Amino acid sequence: MERVVIIGGHGKVALHLAALLADRGDGATSVIRSADQGGDIEQAGGTPLVLDVEKADVEEMATAFTGADAIVWSAGAGGGEAERTYAVDRDAAQRAVDAASKAGVRRFVMVSWIGSTPDHGIDPDDSFFAYADAKLAADDHLRASDLDWTILGPGTLTTESATGRITTAPQGKGEVGRADVASVAAAALVQPATIGRFIRFGAGGTLIAEALADESGREGASA
Repeated sequence: MERVVIIGGHGKVALHLAALLADRGDGATSVIRSADQGGDIEQAGGTPLVLDVEKADVEEMATAFTGADAIVWSAGAGGGEAERTYAVDRDAAQRAVDAASKAGVRRFVMVSWIGSTPDHGIDPDDSFFAYADAKLAADDHLRASDLDWTILGPGTLTTESATGRITTAPQGKGEVGRADVASVAAAALVQPATIGRFIRFGAGGTLIAEALADESGREGASA
């Protein structure tokens, strides 16, 4: 049994992921900010761990990660003011990467977004810029680490039911259901072909395992 720590454990993608991991016999430790969220984690099949990653330092995170086989970052500030976006989506994510390395947890899957590239085209005056800038900084920090990393870039998230199928490098917004994003994260954890890749994806017709095994669309380290 693998033990996976899911950061941002109360999010919709994370709850789907905890259930998928439980179904296949792995253990999900879901990091949450409030003990009040613990019941939802347990209902999904995970084990709640209260830790505010926005405030936790590298040492505290490393302690929480010790003994894990993999980390999945699925946290986010959820929009709002730029200061908090940077605090969570950039700074806390970077500390999580450093903590994983310190704790000896080599596998790290980052749930990012489809446009996380240096040429994302978001205007600095746009309210979305802070998110795009923060995510790219976190992604680049992970790329520069010594971890076995995978960065997932789903398109616009929807509430559609799981299909088990995606398309990589989609055109347009790349809409995709959160349940399928969770399925991609679960599959990436056990698919060596995803290591060292930024995988942009949306809804599609290719089975997830097949899509992730196909390295023909491998992107460069800065893509």
